[in-house]
Amino acid sequence: MNENDPTAAVIVIGNEILSGKIADTNSNFLARELRALGVSLERILVVPDCIETIAEAVADFSGKFDFVFTSGGVGPTHDDVTIAGVARGLGVPVVRHPILERQIRQYGAGSADEARLKMADVPEGAELVFGEELAFPVLKVRNIFILPGVPELFRAKFQALRQRFASAPFFLRAVYVRVPETAMVPYLNATLDAFPSLLLGSYPKWNDPEYQVRVTLESKDASYLERAFAHLLDQIPPEFVVRTE
Repeated sequence: MNENDPTAAVIVIGNEILSGKIADTNSNFLARELRALGVSLERILVVPDCIETIAEAVADFSGKFDFVFTSGGVGPTHDDVTIAGVARGLGVPVVRHPILERQIRQYGAGSADEARLKMADVPEGAELVFGEELAFPVLKVRNIFILPGVPELFRAKFQALRQRFASAPFFLRAVYVRVPETAMVPYLNATLDAFPSLLLGSYPKWNDPEYQVRVTLESKDASYLERAFAHLLDQIPPEFVVRTE
């Protein structure tokens, strides 16, 4: 990966994730989407509903990565503490945003209780990012995008913003082989020696009748990738190869 390529991290927030009550699918979705956009997701961190822990993660990640996403903890209940955690991590107060407050009151026919109005609280300096399909905007504070934990909402809000993260895409090729991973080591090492900038992955598959290992090659340089792909295929005995893509 080029040192100028954009990087990202996601902070998944929720005791329910850490206790196993709910499985996190948002980070997997985000990893795939960002990869397709040419952004390298370099950290996935799961933290509890604790303001100080969220603050520590935000303070750390916001200075290390181009984009930071949070997932969860933005509702009206007692354990929704993401806004407070992000604000503390950035050293700013929590304030009530007049546009959000007005929007919430409109939904409530002119009135709203304090629980609903809590959803109008934002870290000071937050930007409201609207999208055509969004009933409620995404909060952006510096390089941090605050997203809900409900998978359907998380995906909808990200999709509304996705083009702002677009960079040069990664190109991918794959080789499926019928031999164990250990048999592939010399050919993988030789390919990396010849193409040191290549992103090369090796993924064994147990009990699959078709293949034993899926080897992936990735690069943002399509020509470089095709040369590396051809080099690897030249190294591997043809009888090892099940198929390529």
